[in-house]
Amino acid sequence: MAAHEELFVWEGDWGLPSVNSDCLVVLVGCLLSRFMYEAYAQFSGAPLKVHKLSNPWRCPGGTIPALRTAHKEALWRPSDIIVHLQKQKYNADFDLSPKEAADSLAFVALVQEKLSPAVLYALWVEPKNFAEVTRRWYAEHVSFPLGLVLPGRMRRQVLDKLRLLRGDASLDPGDELEKELYDDATNCMDLLAQRLGMQKFFFGDSPSSLDAVVFGWLAPILKCELPSGKLQQHLKSLDNLHAFCANILLVYFPQNSGPRLGCSAKSYDVEHVPNRRVKQFLSALAAVGAMLSYALLTGMVSVQRGHKGALEGRRHSAGPEDDEDED
Repeated sequence: MAAHEELFVWEGDWGLPSVNSDCLVVLVGCLLSRFMYEAYAQFSGAPLKVHKLSNPWRCPGGTIPALRTAHKEALWRPSDIIVHLQKQKYNADFDLSPKEAADSLAFVALVQEKLSPAVLYALWVEPKNFAEVTRRWYAEHVSFPLGLVLPGRMRRQVLDKLRLLRGDASLDPGDELEKELYDDATNCMDLLAQRLGMQKFFFGDSPSSLDAVVFGWLAPILKCELPSGKLQQHLKSLDNLHAFCANILLVYFPQNSGPRLGCSAKSYDVEHVPNRRVKQFLSALAAVGAMLSYALLTGMVSVQRGHKGALEGRRHSAGPEDDEDED
């Protein structure tokens, strides 16, 4: 692995290293692959530098997840990132037999088709979950004023993705769509639980890319406290899948595997601003300054010079005027 490979993911919360499923898939896949090569092939490449962000503007192209390669190229699609990492010998599937590799591809496709749409719907479309959890989280963690508009924009993007996955341009949220998605997802979970059985990972004692994909889409539903938790209830009823997610967190992300739900996770590789309130205050101050500059330039606000005597008179009749910036 080249020394300057950089991976950009959403920061963590809810006891997870990242709150975003695509980021979890890439992050966990990379980490599992590195452990595999260090353990079995004595591969000693330089680890990725991981940036956990709360502002997509700090990411190449403004999209998270993203990978900046050693050649300063940027990749955004999780599948492209994983393929690139595999070419750099970060490949968790190197020890799979041909049959296992085929089974892995089939189950990954199943997760993408049947499970991921339901998880996206549960977090981004279901009204109570979106209003009380998802929108609130991004509004609180993303810098002002982007936090005011980003959740709504991301929700629209999720709806567009669901329409594409379902092949229906007129797809509308509602009870009928929710039932179809959740039925598909619960059936998918049942098949995954059957395939996993009593094993530690889906192909025995060694993790694979399938483990990363399944964890990435199950973990947010398992760990996040959702007002409407139909998928969560079904997942918790499948003891082996529940234990599978808990085991990955405990072994590979011990700093995130605390017992409390909703606890904020700050791991060793996170790029955090030391004081979030300072960051928010500076963002608000910049926004106020920009608005005042616009007002002055367009003539909405004017500054007039009075006569000296009039100014002196006003000083005696009025106190000093202070401007306040609110966070």
